[in-house]
Amino acid sequence: MAENKKKCRQYSVEYIKYGFIPSPTNIQLPMCLLCQQVFSNEAMKPSRLKEHLTKMHPDKASKDAAFFQNIKEQLSKQSISMMFARKVNQTDSGLVASYNISLMIAKSGLPFTVGEKLVIPAIKEAISTVMERDPSPVMQAIPLSNDSVARRIKEMALDTEQQLCATLREHPFSIQLDETTTMDNNVLLMAYVRYMSERDVAEDVLFAKYLSTDTRGETIFRALSDYLLENCIPIANILACATDGAPAMVGRYRGFATLLKERVPQVLTVHCMLHRHNLVAKNLSPSLHQSLNIAVRAINKIKAHALNDRIFRQLCGENDEAFQRLLLHTEVRWLSKGNCLARLCELFTSVLEFLAGADAGLRDTLWSCRADIFYLADFFGKMNEVSLKLQGDAVTLVHSKATICSFLAKLELYKLNLSRRQFSNFPQLAR
Repeated sequence: MAENKKKCRQYSVEYIKYGFIPSPTNIQLPMCLLCQQVFSNEAMKPSRLKEHLTKMHPDKASKDAAFFQNIKEQLSKQSISMMFARKVNQTDSGLVASYNISLMIAKSGLPFTVGEKLVIPAIKEAISTVMERDPSPVMQAIPLSNDSVARRIKEMALDTEQQLCATLREHPFSIQLDETTTMDNNVLLMAYVRYMSERDVAEDVLFAKYLSTDTRGETIFRALSDYLLENCIPIANILACATDGAPAMVGRYRGFATLLKERVPQVLTVHCMLHRHNLVAKNLSPSLHQSLNIAVRAINKIKAHALNDRIFRQLCGENDEAFQRLLLHTEVRWLSKGNCLARLCELFTSVLEFLAGADAGLRDTLWSCRADIFYLADFFGKMNEVSLKLQGDAVTLVHSKATICSFLAKLELYKLNLSRRQFSNFPQLAR
């Protein structure tokens, strides 16, 4: 004999007079409007519903159906409001996440398409695999398309610039300018500012803009004046200005510093300490300069030819060298000399072995000036240490001067040790 199926009771609209409606989560279960308690389907009987009303809410037992209908409508409005509130909160959170991720993309220097090509798939995989949830709502709440990321970054950059300009309108600041020619022959002018933020010294990029024609002092000064005027920043707020030693910057009659002093007579103009240090590093004796050129020739002999580079890497692997590549010397990079010479000293034996078959004359010349090369590697390494100390945030003129004076004092000690043939401060030369 087949078992009788359990009877499932259905809700009736008449049950509203007892203060009950179907549960929002399951219409087969009754829910009390007054205490919002949900009962089983077996309680879906008039007698049970009336019993709950009279025992648990005796003060409302005499109320009619219109009273409970009014409570039902208010509850429905609250539910809709809560649903929209959750939706709005989710949208706001997704927008905040979109801005934060866009900021990360901007700081990393990656293409804007990385958001939709990598970040979104990575989030989707993490949610679906680790949390075992449907990632669709989260993906829809975080817009990271190429256009969205570009728009977010532009908005944040504009807001940051406006905040910086608002600060510079009210506070004095120092400025540093430098111009450079890019690979496509465009001239880029960059301006950095330093100002007091509460009790700390803050640094920031003021602008980076292309110059349409020449790089004369008048053009540079006009570009700065136009930017300050456009953003309502008084030029009199400039306390000091640091530049390099180029004629366009420090020219006596039409240099940028001269034109700035005409508008702001009390401004202090200084030659960048780091640029001075770089100029001093270029001043070598003829013999050391010749040795440096020979080292560069040896490096270029290997690095400038793809076949030579591959053969040299194979040779370094056979000799169990710590490195397998030489570093090119780049004149515009301040740390280049020390780094490339240090790598040449590390691979000096392998370089001589390679040049013995590729260029015997260059090999003999390199061997004859090995002491100068090792000395230059040590000396430029120490110069690089000073260069790094002169860079970074919150480095003041006082700190830079102390660093330079300390290095000058050490030079006397190095000179004395070398005269005594004590090479403890020159590890490459001591090899």
